[in-house]
Amino acid sequence: MPNTKKNPSALKVERRDARKAIYRGIVRSSTRTEIKKVRSLIAAGKLTEAEEALRPALSALDKAAEKGVIHKNNAARRKSRLVAALSKAKELS
Repeated sequence: MPNTKKNPSALKVERRDARKAIYRGIVRSSTRTEIKKVRSLIAAGKLTEAEEALRPALSALDKAAEKGVIHKNNAARRKSRLVAALSKAKELS
């Protein structure tokens, strides 16, 4: 690890990483919120509302992957699980 007290380049990297962490946290948080909305609607049995909330959730996952906040395979896995959970809930009702 570089000595950050003396290395201007290392200080610059720390500042850049801090800015990125804030931005990524915002994107990650909003994505989690959208996913949570869908899951809570499915659990409550409100399937028509869950279908409407699914589109923004999938879009948020795609955007997070596009921006590099999460890996594209991670986004694909989460999208698949959300759709599968909704489909399963529809079958059971």
